[in-house]
Amino acid sequence: MGFHSKPNTFVNHVRIKVSNLERSLTYYQEMIGFSILEQTETTAKLTADGKTNILSLEQPAEPSPKQPNTTGLYHFAILLPHRSDLANIVQHFIEKNVRLGSSDHLVSEALYLTDPDGNVMEVYTDRDPASWQWNNGEVAMTVDPLDFRDLLSEVKQEESWQGLPAGTIMGHIHLHVSELQQTEEFYTKGLGFEVVNRFGDQALFISTGSYHHHIALNTWMGIGAPAPAKNSVGLEFYTLILPNEKSREKVAENLEKIGASVTEEKGTFITSDPSGNRIHLKV
Repeated sequence: MGFHSKPNTFVNHVRIKVSNLERSLTYYQEMIGFSILEQTETTAKLTADGKTNILSLEQPAEPSPKQPNTTGLYHFAILLPHRSDLANIVQHFIEKNVRLGSSDHLVSEALYLTDPDGNVMEVYTDRDPASWQWNNGEVAMTVDPLDFRDLLSEVKQEESWQGLPAGTIMGHIHLHVSELQQTEEFYTKGLGFEVVNRFGDQALFISTGSYHHHIALNTWMGIGAPAPAKNSVGLEFYTLILPNEKSREKVAENLEKIGASVTEEKGTFITSDPSGNRIHLKV
């Protein structure tokens, strides 16, 4: 559909911290269907297609449990290429007796799971963008019950579950933030996103290219919520892909104009939103 390719700016990778790497690798391989692309004693790069790293795990020194009422990761979202893929993974979860949440968001159908450390992941498929309803620049989204009976009618009985399909990508990320005014300025004036949905004064959904959202931001942990400890499980950083070097340099310039810090490490620009959520900017 082109929402996760040039000329859009989009999330293509998320790195999370876990307390026990081997335990997490067992979960993400056996339950979710990732494969290991690279691994060290404390890190692992995970892939769906055998070549593209979309999720990374890191076990920090002396990790601490996920802290309540802090900013950071609400969930990261894995986008499957076809509705039948979502049906197949539901069938797999049933067989594995995996506990999950679910929702019909109008624009998408989604499952929600929690890893052994409390990191939440969404697994979803998009509905046809032609069916999305827009009004004055905002896309209609809701939280309705998922019709499992209809979804499971798409299961391909002749195919055994073989893990995540090769076309799986990082679809979006949803973050807890400490406030929304400066946050909106950072993401719109700094990074160049557009607000496509407002959930009252509690959450923003933003995107490029008229996607339903590449990033969501909420204050559900409370206004003024602090950042978690550096060694806490949760988000380490996420990566945004920009169309080209010129656009990345312009974004860096815009971020500095609004007072955000931008540094460079080995060809990657690094910044943090007003709540301390770290972002890698790549081309």
